[in-house]
Amino acid sequence: MTKIWFITGSSRGFGRNFVKAALSRGDKVAATARNTETLADLVTAHGDAVLPIALDVTDKRAVLAAVERAHQHFGRLDVVVNNAGYGLFGTVEELSEEQIRAQFETNFFGALWVTQAVLPILRPQGSGHIVQISTIGGVTAFPNLGGYHASKWALEGLTDSLAQEVAGFGIKVTLVEPGGFATDWAGSSAVHTQPLPAYDGVRAAMAAAFSGAAVGDPTAAGPALLKIVDAENPPQRVFFGTFPLQVIPHVYAERLKTWNDWADVSALAEGPQA
Repeated sequence: MTKIWFITGSSRGFGRNFVKAALSRGDKVAATARNTETLADLVTAHGDAVLPIALDVTDKRAVLAAVERAHQHFGRLDVVVNNAGYGLFGTVEELSEEQIRAQFETNFFGALWVTQAVLPILRPQGSGHIVQISTIGGVTAFPNLGGYHASKWALEGLTDSLAQEVAGFGIKVTLVEPGGFATDWAGSSAVHTQPLPAYDGVRAAMAAAFSGAAVGDPTAAGPALLKIVDAENPPQRVFFGTFPLQVIPHVYAERLKTWNDWADVSALAEGPQA
C-alpha cells in the first residue's frame, strides 16, 4: 500500500534522501524545508506525489498548520520523520545561552511540536509510524558536543516514553541513531562556539580520535529507512552505520561495571530495610 510521509528538514542530507527513497517507490511525501525552492527538482520529477511545505520547526503554530495541510492534502499520514536538526560544536564552558536554547528549539522542541501535532491524526487511524532521527550521540557523549548531546538525550527520553504511551493505539515509534555520515551536519549548517584556548587540546584529541572513523553514504540511508517502516515489528532503536556498534557495547559495559562496583554505596543510600 502506498504510504503517506511527513518529513522535516527535507532540503538536504538525510531528509532529502528519505524523500527521494519514498518517492522512488511510489509513496507520497509532504516534504518540509525552510526554503522550498530546494525541493523544486523533486516536484518537477514527481509532480503531485510531493507536497513542498515551507516550515521552521521551532514555530509551533507553523508546525500545526503544516501537519494539518499535509493531512488535508493527502487524507492520512503513515510515516512521520522528525529529521530537522543541526550540530552545535563547543565545550560546555563555551556555550552561550542563545546557542543552547536555539539548539533545543530545533533538535528537541521541533520534534516535540511535530509529534504532538500528528498524534491526534494517527490515534484515530489506529496506525502510523513516528521516526525520530537521533544519533549515536543520543546514547553516549563526546567532548566538544555537550549542547548537541543534551538536545538528543532529551529527545531519546521523550521518545522512549512516547513509544510506551502510544503502542496501544497501533502507533509505532523508532529512534534512528546514526554514526558519522557525509552530510552537512558538521559543515555549513553547524554552529560553533567562541573557542577558549584552554580547550584547544580537547578539540585536537577529539579530531584525532575520529580521524579514521567510517563515514556513511547518506544516499544509502533512504533505502535503509524503507526497510524499517515496512517491517511488521520495527525496532524502537536502530543504528545507521557500523561505527555505533563498535563503540556503544563498550560504553554500556563500562556503565554496568561502574554501577555494580558501587552497588554497596547504592544500598547505603537507600537506608536499612524492614
